[in-house]
Amino acid sequence: MNRIDQLTGNGKKFFVAYYTAGFPTVAASGAILDTLVESGCDLIELGYPFSDPTADGPTIQASSQTALENGFTRAGYFQLLQEFRERHPDVPAVVFSYYNPIFHYGIDKFAEFAKTAGADGMLVVDLPHEEQADVRAVLDRQGLHLIQLVAPTTGQERTGKILKNASGFVYQISLRGVTGVRDTIAADAGENIARTRAVTGLPIALGFGVGTGEQARAVAAAADGVVVGSAIVTCIAENQPEPLPALRALVTELTAAVHG
Repeated sequence: MNRIDQLTGNGKKFFVAYYTAGFPTVAASGAILDTLVESGCDLIELGYPFSDPTADGPTIQASSQTALENGFTRAGYFQLLQEFRERHPDVPAVVFSYYNPIFHYGIDKFAEFAKTAGADGMLVVDLPHEEQADVRAVLDRQGLHLIQLVAPTTGQERTGKILKNASGFVYQISLRGVTGVRDTIAADAGENIARTRAVTGLPIALGFGVGTGEQARAVAAAADGVVVGSAIVTCIAENQPEPLPALRALVTELTAAVHG
C-alpha cells in the first residue's frame, strides 16, 4: 500500500511540512529533513527548486533561487529523496514541482526516478486538470498519487470534476494569492473545506498561510491535515548558521497543535 494511504487511512489528523530541497545548502538538507520528521511531521512535501514559480510567495521563491545558485541539480534532488527514504522508510514523501522540469526531462523518466527514490506522490502546481491525462497515466503505472489542488476560487462543479478521479489527499488552498505566512487564516477556509468535502471522500489538507500553532489548531478543527511551508523556510533562513533548534521548536509546536 502507498504510504500516503497508510497515513490517511488511520483517521488521525496529519501534519505536512513543505521544504525546498537544497536550501540553504545541499549539505544541510538531510539534517533538516531529519529534524522535520523527529519533530512530528507526518508527510514531507519536498520542493523541487525552480526558477519561475507562479504559486509560491517571496519566501519560497528565494529559497529555490538560493538552491539553484548553489548548484543544486535534478540528480541531487533524487539523491536527497533516496537518502531520506533510507533513513525514514515509513514517512510519506511527495515531489512538489512545477511542470517545466518534468516536461523537460520527460514524464516517464521523471516519474520513474521519483518512484525509485522513494516518492509516494507528486504535486504539479501549475498543471491544469484538463492537461493532466498523460501525467496521470504515467504516475498510475508507477503507483504514485497525483495530488490535486482546490482553490477558494474553484467553483463547486469544477471541484467535482477535478476530484472525480483524485487519489491520496486533496490540497485545499486556504486563500487567494501566493504562499506565505499570514496573520490570520482566511475567514472562509472552513466553508471551503466543507464544500470540497461534499464532493470527495478523500482527506483534505489545508495550506497557504498557516504559520503558528494557534492557526494550525484552528485549521485542524475543520480539515484532516495541515500544510506548512513558508513558516518552515523562513525559520531556516532566519536562524543561520544553526537553524535546527529553532526549526525543531517551531515544528514541534505545529505538530502538537495538529495532533492534539
